[in-house]
Amino acid sequence: MFDFRPVGYVVGLLVACLGATMILPMALDIVVGNGHWPVFAEGAILTTVTGGLIALASSNGVGHRLTIQQTFLLTTGVWLALPVFGAIPFYLGATEARFVDAFFEAMSGLTTTGSTVLSGLEELPEGLKLWRGLLQWFGGIGIIVVAMVFLPELRIGGMQIFRSEGFDTFGKILPRAGEIAQSISVIYLGLTISCALAYLAAGMVPLDAIVHAMTTIATGGFANTDGSFAPYSSAAEYVAAGFMVLSALPFVRYVQLVAGTANPLFRDTQIHAFLITLLILVLTLTAFQMQANLVAFETAFRSSLFNVVSILTGTGYASADYGTWGSFAVAIFFFMGLIGGCAGSTSCSIKVFRFQLLFASIKAQIRKIHSPHGMFQPRYQGRPVGQDVLSSVMSFFVLFIVSLGVVSILLGLTGLDLITSVSGAATALANIGPGLGDQIGPAGNFAGLNDSAKWILCAAMLIGRLELLAVYAILTIQFWRD
Repeated sequence: MFDFRPVGYVVGLLVACLGATMILPMALDIVVGNGHWPVFAEGAILTTVTGGLIALASSNGVGHRLTIQQTFLLTTGVWLALPVFGAIPFYLGATEARFVDAFFEAMSGLTTTGSTVLSGLEELPEGLKLWRGLLQWFGGIGIIVVAMVFLPELRIGGMQIFRSEGFDTFGKILPRAGEIAQSISVIYLGLTISCALAYLAAGMVPLDAIVHAMTTIATGGFANTDGSFAPYSSAAEYVAAGFMVLSALPFVRYVQLVAGTANPLFRDTQIHAFLITLLILVLTLTAFQMQANLVAFETAFRSSLFNVVSILTGTGYASADYGTWGSFAVAIFFFMGLIGGCAGSTSCSIKVFRFQLLFASIKAQIRKIHSPHGMFQPRYQGRPVGQDVLSSVMSFFVLFIVSLGVVSILLGLTGLDLITSVSGAATALANIGPGLGDQIGPAGNFAGLNDSAKWILCAAMLIGRLELLAVYAILTIQFWRD
């Protein structure tokens, strides 16, 4: 019989910890005196007590390492339970949101998608602004640990290729997770503090600097204004672009760098491919804006750099409505969002390494056609890639395309138009943030969507954030039989 107790224990502890962090926005609301602190007080009590009771009831099942099935369930369960409780401050009255809206906002925050159903962000209580930033910050560091510890162990989407990269986690999922999380947390916190200080120097007020630092390092994209990043200075845009790039690189490389080993950071072909792709896209859109829209070089370069980095990394900030740049630019923005950053970072989407493995496999097949009797093995980082990794990557690509089609059709059945349906499905599965079109584009938000569409997008955000297969696996009969 399947033992849920180890899963319930960990989920309960994390829920209780989430409730404890509600004290921070509560304290901020008390300091500024806007009267919204009871919302967080009630949410903290309800969340902490519920999480504590779940952990307490499950504590007698702790003591053994998690099985693969339990790890699958834990990975999905955490990202399903935390948004439920993270939605409480939105639901209890701070924004007069219905539960579907509150859950959508919390799911978008913790999956670092950045899509929002809230408007009038400038007028939100200070505590709620901080809470939105905290949700994304927690989601960012959480997905790094999942990507570096759990997903490689579960052999999902080709992630097993990183199983022994920097850390040996085989058979030691929870103990090693604690050690890895500790190393990452210091670096993650250091990057956040550095980013906040840089934003302050660029002219942001303290609360905006802190919240945007958290959502930048998490590559989440929640902003404190309806205009996203447009109200802020040019210097702030350059700061954001720089830290978004840093956050899209593998955090294991930072751990190795701090430990005194710099070679892996500079020799990582995934990082090379990501930076080259970024450079090509920025230069292409800069030239396009200068030629088609007659924009000055610095303005064209800055807006291209900021918005390309934002969408490529899946952050989702916008400093301009790039939907008005022309059909060529819109097409580029749509497809670049499906690339994503590096594995083991806070970025999302398909990830650069999967495209590298795809192209390596295609190259090997072409060479095999030319020389049928030759032996050609796809390679990554100079090492041969096993068939299990290639099969996993190909399965991920197929499943992503199928999921994109299914979610698009489901959104279309709710009454949405084609552009909104397809771009909404893509932005949810790839955890990008804004879609395309007048309604959910960079100049709009998701508030006007019907409830069915919002629930569908919530499910897509969860599935996309956990690399699809981690969620789909627990929906199969074979999973529960084993």
